[in-house]
Amino acid sequence: MASKGRPAPSPGLLRQVDALARAAFPSGFTALAMMLAAPPVGLPGVVAAAGLPCIFFWCVFRPAALPPPAIFGLGLLLDLLSAAPLGSNILILLVVYGVATRWRRFLARQSFLAVWLVFCGFAAAAALLGWGLQALLGWELPPAMPGVVQVMLSAGLYPVLAGLLSLAQRAMIRAESAA
Repeated sequence: MASKGRPAPSPGLLRQVDALARAAFPSGFTALAMMLAAPPVGLPGVVAAAGLPCIFFWCVFRPAALPPPAIFGLGLLLDLLSAAPLGSNILILLVVYGVATRWRRFLARQSFLAVWLVFCGFAAAAALLGWGLQALLGWELPPAMPGVVQVMLSAGLYPVLAGLLSLAQRAMIRAESAA
């Protein structure tokens, strides 16, 4: 119903806004999760631990929703929020994207527990790659504990974030089938 004096928006415009919102949700939610995790809380790797589960989820269950340019932007945001060397998290997230999308057909048919365990492996590999890049760029061995904390936080956040993102994905599928 239109308010007095204003015409109602056209159904085509509403569909376009809805499609734009659905397309922006995966990267927008991931960026928001990383920004909410950014305030200093004294735990290393919290920002990456909040972003990695979201990126992995979308790469496995809806890869077109989070294309490589969006991954690049999220990696840059992660670098800036975590004060990491520019490009390190971009590389890590693009590697995660590439491997996760390659395995997606297999992973999408597995149980939640199997996907979670595979994600834990991805989180450990991402932390190890980050540690290696930090060692290479700094010419010294960084402490391993921040990476361990990041893996544990990522593994713990994945079930919660995957549950929320599964609900969002189902809503997106319903909206697309109704259109």
